[in-house]
Amino acid sequence: MDMEFANTREYAQFLDSKDPLRQYRDEFIFPQINGRDVIYFTGNSLGLQPKRAKKFVDEVMDDWANLAVEGHFYADKPWWDYHERFANPLSKVVGALPDEVGVMNTLTVNLHFLMVSFYRPTQKRFKIICEEKAFPSDQYMIQSHVKFHGFDPSAAIVEIKRREGEHNIRLEDVLSTIENVGDEAALVLIGGVNYYTGQVFDMKTITEAGHKVGAYVGWDLAHAAGNIKLELHDWNVDFAAWCSYKYMNSGPGNASGYFVHEIHHTDTSLPRFAGWWGHNKERRFLMEPEFDPICGANGWQVSNLPILSMAR
Repeated sequence: MDMEFANTREYAQFLDSKDPLRQYRDEFIFPQINGRDVIYFTGNSLGLQPKRAKKFVDEVMDDWANLAVEGHFYADKPWWDYHERFANPLSKVVGALPDEVGVMNTLTVNLHFLMVSFYRPTQKRFKIICEEKAFPSDQYMIQSHVKFHGFDPSAAIVEIKRREGEHNIRLEDVLSTIENVGDEAALVLIGGVNYYTGQVFDMKTITEAGHKVGAYVGWDLAHAAGNIKLELHDWNVDFAAWCSYKYMNSGPGNASGYFVHEIHHTDTSLPRFAGWWGHNKERRFLMEPEFDPICGANGWQVSNLPILSMAR
């Protein structure tokens, strides 16, 4: 029998006892103060360490010790395609096809690389639409790309602002801004969940609006991935990136996930900063001079991957 709502410890403990996910608490290590587990509310900054993480790191350390460079091919989980093991589980987290997601670098690095492909300003279409009080790293990144292309940030960056006395940005204001900027909009790039307020944006509707005026639409999902339901493929998002150390508990500063919609996989007109690990996998070790990208998100890979970090 359900209890009536009450602002009491007893009622909170009752709800905990009914939570179908309660057993997952035992999968993590909680810091202790005065011999007691802390009540941890900062998973939005760094998730707790999973108890199984050390085992996976130890596996890689043992392979490194026993196999050295041969671990790339002869480890139990070969390093050469280690990142491919993330495709299926990550695709479920963000609502994507497996070949639309990859893992590399860190969040802002990946957004920089993706902006090379998806911020392609012209003299007429050069503006980037973002939200007011985006995470500082996003602000710096957007400013740097605008300047790199020779534009004035004060003219090229359009911030959607909160109304006086309100904490969240209204969807109607996002849509009207996109419509007003119109064919001057090159890119819409917003945090799917605002880091400061926790506001969840209507990504499907905003993506549709951006495409309607001819802009690419990307999302910083640092506070969304592993936290809220995402359907990046069905929403027709062009690109996205997220960190793995918040709601996915992979450890401080760990590798980032990213998404590139399949409609862009064979678009040879898209520029990208290429690297060895994005080259045709079957021919990678032939050391060919011309870049032949893998078809899929892995074609945006740049460097050999941080296996010890990814093991976490």
